[in-house]
Amino acid sequence: MRTTAPAATIPRRVVTVVFAAVAALLLSLPSPAPPARAAAAGLHVTGGKLAEGNGTPFVMRGVNHAHTWYATRTTQALSDIKALGANTVRVVLSTGDRWAKNDTADVADVVAQCKRNRLICVLEAHDTTGYGEQGGAVTLSRAADYWISVRAALTGQESYVVVNLGNEPYGNTNATAWTADTTAAIRKLRTAGIHHALMADAPNWGQDWGFTMRDNAASVLAADPDRNTVFSVHMYGVFDTAAEVKDYLTRFINAKLPLVVGEFGHNHSDGNPDEDAIMANAQTFGVGYLGWSWSGNSGGVEYLDMATGFNAAALTGWGQRIFKGANGIGSTSREATVYRS
Repeated sequence: MRTTAPAATIPRRVVTVVFAAVAALLLSLPSPAPPARAAAAGLHVTGGKLAEGNGTPFVMRGVNHAHTWYATRTTQALSDIKALGANTVRVVLSTGDRWAKNDTADVADVVAQCKRNRLICVLEAHDTTGYGEQGGAVTLSRAADYWISVRAALTGQESYVVVNLGNEPYGNTNATAWTADTTAAIRKLRTAGIHHALMADAPNWGQDWGFTMRDNAASVLAADPDRNTVFSVHMYGVFDTAAEVKDYLTRFINAKLPLVVGEFGHNHSDGNPDEDAIMANAQTFGVGYLGWSWSGNSGGVEYLDMATGFNAAALTGWGQRIFKGANGIGSTSREATVYRS
């Protein structure tokens, strides 16, 4: 015999009403926040500045070394540059399009030497110099292919290496294409699994006199899936007054956009840069600087050598100024904390 009452049947119309009410309630609740980007490993951009993996701000103080043309000088050059107080060296490399390619093994050796000398290593592809105006120059897309081809030398080095997409990637012709091409190159590297801090040089032979980089840096940074791109201006004859130097740096600082003076000198064929203002304002604003260059200049710009014949005991006037003068490397450089263990 049945000892319990039969279960009541719920009318279909009631079920439909209940389901509709529940659905409406769920839709009214706030959507879950999108997952945050993974914490950056190694050098990364935060708050408009470059920082190390532990969050310590890192301000570059160093020089450029033309490794691709003077590879046999690199071992001694990096040792000498470090001994004079630098915390960073920007190393010239070639994709193989204009000069002999620096292959994976060579790039790995350069990185190892930087680490041995306790230097942060900015690696730059020089073949893009003056694209659109300089014969033989290659695109940023081609430079990105190069970085992907040598990524085995980069993997795991995020605390020590910054990848400089391409040197002065546009001359003065069609320089406004810089924004789209830089964005595309960054995305290509991220898709390939390269998550280092990147550095993007300005167009107009690096000097950005048309302000393409200045006015579009925010959109380029926002388009980087890792939000980990630093911008680099080269200050030569365009920056021949303190007012011009200060105005350019201030605009990036106020916009909380990371900036480095990736090249500058005390003189140049296009004018007389104000190196005192560059170094003083960089120190005031906490902006990195990398002077051009250690030694080996030719073609009429030999005056940009800091050391005569790669001899650290024979610093030129420019070498004395940048290493030992006011706001110079010797008095303002701080070694990366990754080397202080």
